[in-house]
Amino acid sequence: MGTSVQVTPLCGVYNENPLSYLVSIDGFNFLIDCGWNDLFDTSLLEPLSRVASTIDAVLLSHPDTLHIGALPYAMKQLGLSAPVYATEPVHRLGLLTMYDQFLSRKQVSDFDLFTLDDIDSAFQNVIRLTYSQNYHLSGKGEGIVIAPHVAGHMLGGSIWRITKDGEDVIYAVDYNHRKERHLNGTVLQSFVRPAVLITDAYHALYTNQTARQQRDKEFLDTISKHLEVGGNVLLPVDTAGRVLELLLILEQHWSQRGFSFPIYFLTYVSSSTIDYVKSFLEWMSDSISKSFETSRDNAFLLRHVTLLINKTDLDNAPPGPKVVLASMASLEAGFAREIFVEWANDPRNLVLFTETGQFGTLARMLQSAPPPKFVKVTMSKRVPLAGEELIAYEEEQNRLKREEALRASLVKEEETKASHGSDDNSSEPMIIDTKTTHDVVGSHGPAYKDILIDGFVPPSSSVAPMFPYYDNTSEWDDFGEIINPDDYVIKDEDMDRGAMHNGGDVDGRLDEATASLMLDTRPSKVMSNELIVTVSCSLVKMDYEGRSDGRSIKSMIAHVSPLKLVLVHAIAEATEHLKQHCLNNICPHVYAPQIEETVDVTSDLCAYKVQLSEKLMSNVIFKKLGDSEVAWVDSEVGKTERDMRSLLPMPGAASPHKPVLVGDLKIADFKQFLSSKGVQVEFAGGGALRCGEYVTLRKVGPTGQKGGASGPQQILIEGPLCEDYYKIRDYLYSQFYLL
Repeated sequence: MGTSVQVTPLCGVYNENPLSYLVSIDGFNFLIDCGWNDLFDTSLLEPLSRVASTIDAVLLSHPDTLHIGALPYAMKQLGLSAPVYATEPVHRLGLLTMYDQFLSRKQVSDFDLFTLDDIDSAFQNVIRLTYSQNYHLSGKGEGIVIAPHVAGHMLGGSIWRITKDGEDVIYAVDYNHRKERHLNGTVLQSFVRPAVLITDAYHALYTNQTARQQRDKEFLDTISKHLEVGGNVLLPVDTAGRVLELLLILEQHWSQRGFSFPIYFLTYVSSSTIDYVKSFLEWMSDSISKSFETSRDNAFLLRHVTLLINKTDLDNAPPGPKVVLASMASLEAGFAREIFVEWANDPRNLVLFTETGQFGTLARMLQSAPPPKFVKVTMSKRVPLAGEELIAYEEEQNRLKREEALRASLVKEEETKASHGSDDNSSEPMIIDTKTTHDVVGSHGPAYKDILIDGFVPPSSSVAPMFPYYDNTSEWDDFGEIINPDDYVIKDEDMDRGAMHNGGDVDGRLDEATASLMLDTRPSKVMSNELIVTVSCSLVKMDYEGRSDGRSIKSMIAHVSPLKLVLVHAIAEATEHLKQHCLNNICPHVYAPQIEETVDVTSDLCAYKVQLSEKLMSNVIFKKLGDSEVAWVDSEVGKTERDMRSLLPMPGAASPHKPVLVGDLKIADFKQFLSSKGVQVEFAGGGALRCGEYVTLRKVGPTGQKGGASGPQQILIEGPLCEDYYKIRDYLYSQFYLL
């Protein structure tokens, strides 16, 4: 049998709940994503709590709450202690996302599920990987290789490839095939025939009918219309994910149109977020990277966007129409909730949602059709204690300190009694005869004097006699004193802690105002009141989630053509729809497990390790194909002296085999190649490529069906047998390696 693979959903199947899945490969347990929702519902983590102690490694795919939100809580409360792997942006931006979540909650409630220290502890030991970096696990995971690949959707977002004995398990959720302003599209299509593909059906029922240019125009026109009549625009956004694309759209449009309306980005960590992002250009789209290489122009030097970290700065801004991007997107907490309550009753104002609100949140309620005229909102605020409350608090704290000091003194007294009780001479007075000092040649040489004291017996618990002397002799060489370089290395976590006191810089450290808020220990309380908010403002929802739509998902899965498919993270209707489509058109083995239902997706193929003999390899001729080298080998299986399987040369002449074309041709790339050879070429209907006047080339499935059917694809050349036909065919053959 092949590599043993089992998949167990812990959260996020047949609904829109956060993502968390247990994937076991030959007994090695991966927790892929560790998400929570903005309601912080602990009941969602019950399945995780039952297996947290058995987790061997954690893989994180995106830096938002739905993918990483439960990590601090799980490590503090559930016994999760496995190493965590993520890309650098997911690590850094995920840390800021959790900071923003905590500070937003702490300002409106006695939030105690996790603390800032818990967040730091969870993220300080994350192992950061770059895209396509193969990381070989050791110990229990010996032989397993993990690697993140571009997913799109969010900065640093990852598709995870897990390889064992030549078989691939691909985890791909929330990916985007479309290239955006700050992100390249996913590379999921580069994987072909993996043993297992775990993917989501979130947008399986949604088809995007609007081109990006048209969508952006509608987005900007809607904002401009409300600004021009004197209204304000609120965009509830996440902390450090999809908001980056929105900032670039607004920044570019304001630069082109010369608008004077101010734009504010308001979160508790907005300055730190942009500082980090400015240093992550190599993780962004090709256009941003090339622009920086040629002109040193950083796309996130936002000249029209003001970064704010508290509501007071917004209240003190000049009056007039403005655009505010504020967290949280769910409107359950954060500055966006406060601003919505203040602006909702003005019909000139606009609340523009760019993603579907999480189930059960205020944002989801406002996105319903028709939207509500009134909503009941509980508003809470943390205020410092004053007057009698402050006096009572201080008295209580003083009482607790006195009790703690009393307990400490009692413990110290007990320890002292125990120490003296072990010394037989502790009751006798100590007599020191100062005349009994002698010169003694000790271990330090004749230049030193040891003090001998008659009548003094040190207690048994003492480490050394009084006033011990230590010789701190340093080692020297021809270049000076020998030092240990490790003593002078500043660890990443030490730098991060020190950053809280140093202000913001290009490394994305927390600015002084945010740090002071985190370190604020003034006594305070939370005051709450319920409001009935009249919703007179405009409510508009546009799709800027950055996910592939249903048609693209089906095409992508068909191209990848996995041996076995596991569907997660979607409502029941979307999950069943995609499941039936894949069963009928792509893959005979499709699974959609329930929570804590384990599905065995072990490959039906048998894998063996063999040794290539020197005699065989000496006659093999390799040919370069991309980043790899390929060759056709005819051999027979034998055994080495150590009884290991080995491939040996054939004893006689090998029988002929059918020619095999190795490679993957993209029609768009072949079109550019033909154009460079002087061939007139253009796309015709149905994805066909018209080459010259008579020849047409198209890519089809093995059954002749257009599009992406499962199995190896074929390329058909149609046209009369003429000079152009043979020339195009030769060009086509040159794109492959013939075995």
